Parts: sequence; C-alpha cells; structure tokens
Amino acid sequence: MLRVVLAAAVAVWPWVVRLGGPGLVLLGIADNSVVPLTGSMDVLTIWLSARHRDLWPYYALMATAGAFLGGYITYALGRRGGKEAIEHRLQKNKAEKIFRRFRRWGFRTVLVSAILPPPFPMVPVLLAAGALQYPKKKFAAALALGRGIRYTVIAALGSIYGRQITAFFERYYKDALLILIGLAVIGGILTLVEYYRSRHRRQGKARAVSHGHAA
Repeated sequence: MLRVVLAAAVAVWPWVVRLGGPGLVLLGIADNSVVPLTGSMDVLTIWLSARHRDLWPYYALMATAGAFLGGYITYALGRRGGKEAIEHRLQKNKAEKIFRRFRRWGFRTVLVSAILPPPFPMVPVLLAAGALQYPKKKFAAALALGRGIRYTVIAALGSIYGRQITAFFERYYKDALLILIGLAVIGGILTLVEYYRSRHRRQGKARAVSHGHAA
C-alpha cells in the first residue's frame, strides 16, 4: 500500500509543481480538508518562490487563496454539522477545550492558528469556528489575514534564499517527498483513529442508555 501511495505521490508532485500558482490553490484546498497534507503547502510555496524569485508575491497570493478556500469549506462543514462535526474527530474533552478557547478569543484563535506552522492542527479550529456559528465575515477576515502573513513570509524567504533552497531540493527531492508522505499518512491515520474512537464511545453510550430504559 505504501509503495502505491509513494508511486502516486512521485507521479503527482511534478504535475502540481508544473501547475505553479493553480497547483498551490488545489493543494491548499486539499491541505485544509479533514485529512491535511502536513507541510506540503509550505514546501511547494517556498520551492516555487525559490525557482522563480521574481514571482514570489504571486505564489504568496495563490497559496493564501488556496488555503483560504480550503479553510472556508471546512468551516462551512462545521456550520452544517454543529458541535458533532468536531466531536467526531476529537475526544470530547479536547473538543470542549477548543470551544472554550474559541468563545473567549474567537478572532485571535483563527488568526494565530492560521499563522502557526505545522504540526499545529488547523482543521479542528476551522471546524470549531463553524460549529459555534462564528460570524462569516470575521472568520474570513481572520483566516485571510493569518494565511496571508504566513505565506508572504514563506514565499519571501524562498525568494531570498532561492539558490540554496533549489540546490537542497534537487539533491534531496525524494527524501523530502517521503517525509511529506509520511506526515500525511500519519495525519490520516490519527484522524481515522480519533473518528473510530469517538464513534465507539457514542455507540457505547447509546447502548448504555437503551439498556437503562429497558431496565
């Protein structure tokens, strides 16, 4: 299975790189989904900015657009599913911790989370914003500002240190790709584990309630 995933990633990655800005948009939507591709957006943004140093503001903008679109989709899913949407992914105590933080510092929570690099988990924050019906305009402003700051800095660094970064990726291309795949696989496994654990707990509680009524 891992060989298949690796082969697919090796085949897809050059295609995404060739797409350039549109590739960043597509990857950004995927990276902010319920199974994030940890670190992939940062790597692609810095790589493209290093290879085409004069275009770094364009890549920063496209990365921000992709991350914003993906984040807004996840936020919309949270609004539709309510609190259950995030409790499907996390243990109840973790979910409540995020809810408490969000009720106290809503705008700041989205803004800071959007700036922080991996492995900080962004998806639970996006779902929490939707589940708590956080205002759309405030959410959009915080997300756009945070992602804009993050990818502007990353793209600028790629442009400044372009020669060194390009040389590094040309030498360690497959190693870097393996690391990204590994992080994505781990993220997917952890997501599935949390989902099935929460589902098992809910089923257990439902059986306990039904047995109590029967008694």
